[in-house]
Amino acid sequence: MHEHDESIAPSSPPCLMHEFADELLPPPVQPDWDTVRTFRKAKRAELIARRGALSLHDREHYAESLTAHLLATLDLRACPVLGFYWPIRGELDLRSFARRHIEAGGAVALPVVVATNTPVEFWQWHPGTSMQRGAWNIPIPAERHPLVPNALLIPLVGYDAAGYRLGYGGGYYDRTLAGLTPRPLCIGVGYDDAALATIYPQPHDIPMDLIVTERRAQPLGRPTTAPTPR
Repeated sequence: MHEHDESIAPSSPPCLMHEFADELLPPPVQPDWDTVRTFRKAKRAELIARRGALSLHDREHYAESLTAHLLATLDLRACPVLGFYWPIRGELDLRSFARRHIEAGGAVALPVVVATNTPVEFWQWHPGTSMQRGAWNIPIPAERHPLVPNALLIPLVGYDAAGYRLGYGGGYYDRTLAGLTPRPLCIGVGYDDAALATIYPQPHDIPMDLIVTERRAQPLGRPTTAPTPR
């Protein structure tokens, strides 16, 4: 389950970024949607290829470092239900973090696409859960036990310093977050070198509350505590 249908979108809002250099679409140019879509597609392919070239040892090392930043930043006791993801296409594997949360008394859940172009559900997972293949052959729990996360680990293909996320282009997280009340704490996780000057956010793009990489945890001026569980 991984993001926004980029075939249609309204015109771009003002550029929100300045912190990271990017030579392809430098501010203050306000590109039209076709240009933004082309830019995102190219960046997506570049960043996925870059992380795919990393060795398994490097990915494991980065995942350990990122986990350390998560543990130093988050109070897991305030996040009884944690949504995470099954790693694909070179994403950092945070299943050990999910296991740690379960061992501490919490619950974790994986995103499941139940219908095309609709918000996802989160189904409970624990070590030993029977799995099946879901959308795009991503493993999901074989049995439906839906939970409502009050914190989410959301994978990043790329990100900007305003907290906007470049994903895979399907829009699933944006649709899901738009429909959740209260909105869960959104923690974008990915590689530090996936930083972009801007993704040229559109009205449908929902920013993260916190970006965590193998090098740092970057608060974004929004609350970084999970909402009260329902």
